Amino acid sequence: MMSSHLTWMIIRNNNAYLLKKRNIKKPFSTEPNNLNNLSSYRYSGLIHKKSVGVVAAPDNKGFTVVYKKSRSSYKPAKSVVKRTMKAGPRRSLYKLKRLLRANKYRTDLTKFLCIAGSFTQSQCSVEVTEATTN
Repeated sequence: MMSSHLTWMIIRNNNAYLLKKRNIKKPFSTEPNNLNNLSSYRYSGLIHKKSVGVVAAPDNKGFTVVYKKSRSSYKPAKSVVKRTMKAGPRRSLYKLKRLLRANKYRTDLTKFLCIAGSFTQSQCSVEVTEATTN
């Protein structure tokens, strides 16, 4: 396996997930596990041994955390793990925070918690009560 720096130097200008627009200096990236959707070494989900991503759950209850295990970096099919969290917003975010801390993922992924929180907020149904007038 190559180092992550060498891999980045190879794929940084040409890959299938690159999204270039006119009058924008920094291209975007649509790759999985890229939280900011920026094409940069820091946020790339392809080249690092450990990366984390979040997607909506298939049944729109909770969210699914997709992360890579560093032990299985030589076996790409076994390295990706999907875990669905739908135990409620507060408990799910706490479990996610504990998962990141226990597996020693990067500490700058606090934005990741905000993205997961937005998934849970968008799935909460708002009940509208009608006011009765006499």
